Amino acid sequence: MLNKYARSFFTSLFTPLATLLLKWKVSPDAVTVVGTLGVVIGALVFYPLGELFWGTVFITLFVFSDVVDGIMARIRGRSGAWGNFLDSTLDRVADGALFAGVAIWYFGAGNNAAIAVSAVACLVLGMVVSYARAKAESLGFTANVGIAERAERLVSVLVVTGLTGLGLPEFVLLAVLVLLALASLVTVIQRVGTVRQQALTSDDGYQKPPL
Repeated sequence: MLNKYARSFFTSLFTPLATLLLKWKVSPDAVTVVGTLGVVIGALVFYPLGELFWGTVFITLFVFSDVVDGIMARIRGRSGAWGNFLDSTLDRVADGALFAGVAIWYFGAGNNAAIAVSAVACLVLGMVVSYARAKAESLGFTANVGIAERAERLVSVLVVTGLTGLGLPEFVLLAVLVLLALASLVTVIQRVGTVRQQALTSDDGYQKPPL
């Protein structure tokens, strides 16, 4: 949902920056890597120190690299398989760091095991959501269904975590993480069901693919 309606807005917003970076001979891959490093540093340095607000501000400065690198690749006319692979792989790294940072703080000095466990659940289920789609597509199926796409998960946890750092009651963060975990679980079930239906209608629906 968020991807569909926000993509055109952010494309218009960041196209001048993407054009400028290309003029400076910066590659889309470099933007992808730097953006991921920024998110990882913000999540695994600021969050474990309890700096939830400033960590979110720092992460936000880098998180839109995911949009900028795509615009740059399209301008260059080279949005190929390698760029797609690198972007998707580093997205998983960034997402994992984000939820891990929240979990580390609340398992330790944050002293809220419920939030920590919920963050870990979001981390694991979010990875399964992405894996289910990637595996389905590698086998010739489609699995782009679900209520918990990456953009929704990312925006939700960043906004609420940042506001928690400003004094928002922690039960709000807990509620959001629990809802995100449940939404991710539903999305996994939806994707498994979707692929199952496609497999049943194909000739090799009952053949187990090689590991």
